[in-house]
Amino acid sequence: MRALTYLEPTKIDVIEKELPKIEKSTDVIVKMLKTTICGTDLHIISGDTPEVPKGLTLGHEGVGEIAEIGESVTNFKVGDKVLISCITSCGHCEYCKRSLYAHCKDGGWILGHLIDGTQAEYVRIPHADNSLYLIPENMNDDVVVMLSDILPTGLEIGVLNGQVKPGDTLAIIGAGPVGIATLLTAQFYSPAKIIVVDLDDNRLELAKKLGATDTVNSKNPEAAIQRIFELSNGVGVDVAMEVVGFPATFDLCQKILSPGGRIANVGVHGASVELHLEDLWIKNITLTTGLVSTSSTPMLLKTVSAGRINHIEELITHHFSFDDILKAHDTFKNAAKTKALKVIIDF
Repeated sequence: MRALTYLEPTKIDVIEKELPKIEKSTDVIVKMLKTTICGTDLHIISGDTPEVPKGLTLGHEGVGEIAEIGESVTNFKVGDKVLISCITSCGHCEYCKRSLYAHCKDGGWILGHLIDGTQAEYVRIPHADNSLYLIPENMNDDVVVMLSDILPTGLEIGVLNGQVKPGDTLAIIGAGPVGIATLLTAQFYSPAKIIVVDLDDNRLELAKKLGATDTVNSKNPEAAIQRIFELSNGVGVDVAMEVVGFPATFDLCQKILSPGGRIANVGVHGASVELHLEDLWIKNITLTTGLVSTSSTPMLLKTVSAGRINHIEELITHHFSFDDILKAHDTFKNAAKTKALKVIIDF
């Protein structure tokens, strides 16, 4: 089979690999139908995650059809169309029993990170009964791919960690795919104001269309901070969500927070940031971090299937065949130029 493979920092290519095999009775083999590219893949390619072995197939999102099942798998059969979760969970370790599937002792974020992932024609999924989801017949496959990672991430690490509640003023720093997913799911909780901050006016325009009450371009950081305070009655925001992963955006969150506010860090950070406790210790703030556990996926599947979240398809800006996956990576990497949010790769 063909697989998009991490060869060394800054170098990827499509190479021929052997078809994956059932290794444990709880495994399944999935024939991929659709996948996508994540910002985390870019971190891997750039060398920010040195634990990723050379020769690994990238990707942790997608939709596929079960081609083979292990003898202990009970929830699925050959031919079922399934959503692949970005998180693998055994379902019985101490972390899984606390719904912290991200820290599963025999799973967590391993697909496209520590074991071969979904940017290939076939993929092995460990602990399939707990790591795959049957797809309702009325759901569009492209939309379902958004439930592999970005929608659960936005909800769990942004909205739920940030304890968004009715009447809150919140700022989402970063209008990329996860930032927009955070914007969509934050509206479950009826905040009074959602301020979306980004450098890209096209993304800000989309954010306004999808429910942002206000948008702020942060090309001038000090002017952006001043504008956010104007929009929050001079006191700052109740919740600041960092959805980029840069020191400058984390610093912005610290500067716009009201007393008693919450910073929900969603972005993947490849460099150290400064935590200004000399300013924050007296403000009764809460800071949360996290890797998505996808415990919200069943609820999100039901909610999206029922049509209660609209416009998810507008996150998808480009389609490519698997033959053009290298072009898809280049398009996604150069999002500022190509205006890419999520790209769908069809097999």
